Amino acid sequence: MNFMTEALAQAAFWVVVGLTLAGAVIAVFPRNIVYNVLGLVLALTGVAGLYVFLGSMFIGLMQLLIYVGAVCVAIVFAIMLSRPLHLEVPERRLPKVLMASIASFIFMVAIIGVNLRTAWKPAVERSTDWSVVTIGELLLTRYDLVFEVISLILLVAILGAIVTAGFSRRLSS
Repeated sequence: MNFMTEALAQAAFWVVVGLTLAGAVIAVFPRNIVYNVLGLVLALTGVAGLYVFLGSMFIGLMQLLIYVGAVCVAIVFAIMLSRPLHLEVPERRLPKVLMASIASFIFMVAIIGVNLRTAWKPAVERSTDWSVVTIGELLLTRYDLVFEVISLILLVAILGAIVTAGFSRRLSS
């Protein structure tokens, strides 16, 4: 019975990894920006699933709430306020695509290098008290930087949506 549970957990993990990678591909390659945002939603939801597999239910839920719920919705609002999608899309230039591919490859190699050189250690102890009071106290004391970064990301997403909408309005008028 334990073998069956382990096999199902492994299968579920690889399904989540597959969905995350599929969402990343959908977020990058289609020429329609709506499909790109939907791919981003899928990829970020998969990352939330990976957090759950790592045993961090709270971070997984915050991933869904902040990135999928707030940032992606702000991007959708920016799309709705920008110029119509039926207008001609500018051609992709080969140097830009090539430089983006090289930068992405360098970033991937750096991430893999850091991952392989880090001596990963399991957590010493895990708390069993995950009440709202405890999480609030931890967010405002021990993890206050994470709390501030989350707020900053939301602010940048909202400002980006406003700037994008204003810029496209000026272009169309």
